[in-house]
Amino acid sequence: MYNIPYFKAENPREVIEFMKGNPFAVLCGVNEKDIPVATHLPLLLEERGDKLFLQGHSMKKQGHTDAYYQNPNVLAIFSDAHSYVSASWYRNTKVASTWNYQAVHVTGHLRMLDDAALHAVLTRVTRAFEAADSPSLVEQLDPEYVQQMMKAIVAFEIEVIAVEHVFKLSQNRDAHSYQNIITHLREGDPGAQEIARIMEEKKKG
Repeated sequence: MYNIPYFKAENPREVIEFMKGNPFAVLCGVNEKDIPVATHLPLLLEERGDKLFLQGHSMKKQGHTDAYYQNPNVLAIFSDAHSYVSASWYRNTKVASTWNYQAVHVTGHLRMLDDAALHAVLTRVTRAFEAADSPSLVEQLDPEYVQQMMKAIVAFEIEVIAVEHVFKLSQNRDAHSYQNIITHLREGDPGAQEIARIMEEKKKG
């Protein structure tokens, strides 16, 4: 991950809120043959004092899940909208074009949890994403069905060791170029429009 000072959040809290707001992450590890593995899954962030933890669940008997048993060192990647930015939108057009995006990399140690914790994680996940009166909340499901489902999955918790981020939003451009980038991105696809919205908010605040 790039480590460039002007592509950082002004407030560290922004990074935490970004992770909470974009919970569908990529979890990466390495198996016993030193081959990288990855899976896409929701990870819920929990703050306990001055420490951060991620919780999630994965299917058993999968290559990536086996790797997490074998090597507890993992990397979780959180990201959101992104968009190409043409240098033709800058005041000085004779430079390289680029890509605007936001991403957070979290390294940590993963440990598998027991069945009681698995049930708690599943409950927390459905409460996070279902409506308050949803019939699909874990507590609303048939307990026998839940127990059967739990046989095929395992819950885990990651103790966060380090958090890195890049919020690359044309902060290195002059005011005229910055506004022109926003104008062009507003005419793009949904990802471009979202980046334009974020850049506009940054400009205001």
